[in-house]
Parts: sequence; C-alpha cells; structure tokens
Amino acid sequence: MLMVEPMDHKPTTTVNNGALKIRGSAPTNNQTRGSSTAEFRVIKTSRAFEEIALQIRKELAARRLRSGDRLPPERVLAEQFGVSRNTLREALRSLENAGLLRLQKGATGGAFVRESTGDAIITGLRDMFHMGAIQPEHLTEARVMIESIAVRAACERATAEDIDALNANIASAELAAREKIDFFDQAAIHLDFHRIIARATKNPVMVIVMEALIDVMQHFIHAIGQKRNPWVIPSRRRFMKHFEAGESDAAVAEMEQHLERLNRHYLSLLKEKDRAEAAE
Repeated sequence: MLMVEPMDHKPTTTVNNGALKIRGSAPTNNQTRGSSTAEFRVIKTSRAFEEIALQIRKELAARRLRSGDRLPPERVLAEQFGVSRNTLREALRSLENAGLLRLQKGATGGAFVRESTGDAIITGLRDMFHMGAIQPEHLTEARVMIESIAVRAACERATAEDIDALNANIASAELAAREKIDFFDQAAIHLDFHRIIARATKNPVMVIVMEALIDVMQHFIHAIGQKRNPWVIPSRRRFMKHFEAGESDAAVAEMEQHLERLNRHYLSLLKEKDRAEAAE
C-alpha cells in the first residue's frame, strides 16, 4: 500500500512486504486535517494511462488525496503502477488537463493536487459551445433559468457589502456609457453584475455555473458583433429597487424580462450576421 502525504510533510520511506510506504511527520499547527493515504495497484490493462487516471480519481473521491497533496516522484509511482514513466506522464497530463493536478518542474516540482476550482466546468462548457453541442438559444434560455434561481437566493442572503458591490457596478456602467468606452469593455462590466449576484447566493456551485455561463456569453457576444442598447441600466435600477427591499418575486420578474429582451436582441443580431455571411 502506498501512503501519500501532503506536500508540506517531510517524508521518510520504508519497505514492508514489498509495498513502498511514505510516511510524513505529524501535522503542523497550520494543518487542520490528518495525513492522507492513497492506495494504488499494478495496472493490467492495455490502456494503462486511463486506468492510472481512474485510480487517482478514486483516491480523490475517497479523500485520501486532497488539495495541496504532493504525489510521490515519477519513479516511485511508475513502480507502484507497474508502468513506464512515459505512460505515467500521459496519465498525469490528462489529469492536469482536467484541472485535477498541477505539474511543476524543478527541484521542488512534482505532481500536486490542485485547489478546487471550476476551470474544468468552464472550459468544458466553452468547448461544447464552440463545437456546436450547445446552440445560442440553449445558452440564452439556460441563462434565464439559472439567473432566476440565483436572484431569488441572493435576495434572501445578500449582505450590505453585496448590495454595495451591485450599486458600484451600476455606477461603473453608467460612467462607461457616458464616456463611450469600448463596447466589449462595457459588456464586461454588465456581465460582472451577474457574477456579484452569484456570489451573493453564498453557494459555490452557483458561482461556478454562473462563471461558466458568463464565459460562454462573452465568446457569443464577441462573435455576433457590437450593437449598444439603451435599456440595460434602467432595468438595473428597477431591479435594485426590488432587490434592496427584499422583494424577490419582483426582482426575479425584472431580471427575467430584461434577459429575455436581451436574448431576443442577441439572437436577432446572430441572424443578421448569418444572413450577411450567406450573401457574401
């Protein structure tokens, strides 16, 4: 059995009954959890790198590997899995691409379990959009659904700091409109408003999902081109009146109306772009 210690432990090694064990020192004061242990088995399939990745995923799921843990050196892991270093590297790179590991070069390098992020979800949704698995109408419809849930939760949980951040965002958007800054910079400010709402839900899943939607929306907006609209900021002011008063139904209704109007605007621009390209 291989026991993998967190990255800031100083391991010593012993061999018992042919199984290599790596043990670390006792947790330091800034460690809030015990040592993690990960169990790996010799690979016996033809697609060895997939089996390696699967075993590491299982250790993560069982929480024997956690954020910040450093896996043993390549030589040790290759021996434990019974594979070549090239096969092992292929597996580790696949997990790095999935956002689960961070591969670091140098004397202090190695394979580390990454802190939990939503990067893989964001990248996956973006790739699906670019490949056509998600159509613009799917994106815009889902945005209304998810935003409605977020607004209702945020209306109940938002702090004074959240409300201040939303009002500050509107002020920034008004200033950007007056100064007629770059269209896409203005769009980025408007999209930040929705990030603040997601954070106000105090739900990390909602934050990740909203970030993924916003990421794809930014690509969509760049694809369809520039066309300013005058109704965003007035809608924001009406929304905040209801939001600050805790009137969740009215706040949701205002946001839904605004997004549905915006979606019709976006889809009409997309059709114009498609017609123009077809005429060329």
